Amino acid sequence: MKKLALLFAMPALFFLNSCGGSKTEETVSIPGMMETEIQINGNKLTVMVPDSTKGVLDAVEQQWGATELKVGKNFQISIEEGEGDIALAKSDIAGDDVFKLQRYIKDEPTIIFWESKNDNLPDSRFHFYAVIKSGEKSYIVKDIESGDAYTEKDVQSMIDAANTLKLKPTTPPNS
Repeated sequence: MKKLALLFAMPALFFLNSCGGSKTEETVSIPGMMETEIQINGNKLTVMVPDSTKGVLDAVEQQWGATELKVGKNFQISIEEGEGDIALAKSDIAGDDVFKLQRYIKDEPTIIFWESKNDNLPDSRFHFYAVIKSGEKSYIVKDIESGDAYTEKDVQSMIDAANTLKLKPTTPPNS
């Protein structure tokens, strides 16, 4: 009788286990983007970047520990491990005498997105600085300041990508 009860209990346990018993992070899908894997300080991470229709991905590990991801001129981000400091970044922005702060488009505890302007140039510049936490680690993600100006839409795309940054789950040995 005990064997019969066990026989009926096994499918029920299997069913309960397969009905959402485990917690896994869902992969975020952004149209026009693809997931890529990078490594920072020995940690494997995934992040979304523009797909090949937008250009070729150029990923460069810098000596100071950052990884720079570039796809064309409109998507260029730097990712490095660190706690970040939004208040210090805001102080630096406010103290910039060349590119004066025009407005914060997003001003949140873990991300700032701003517009700045140089009176001698026709167009505004848009930038972002974010602190993304994944697991127990924090990462600073920001646009790479280059000679080219990013549009507000370009930077929003970089922010969307930054928000997909996550540690890649490690598979235990012999699994």
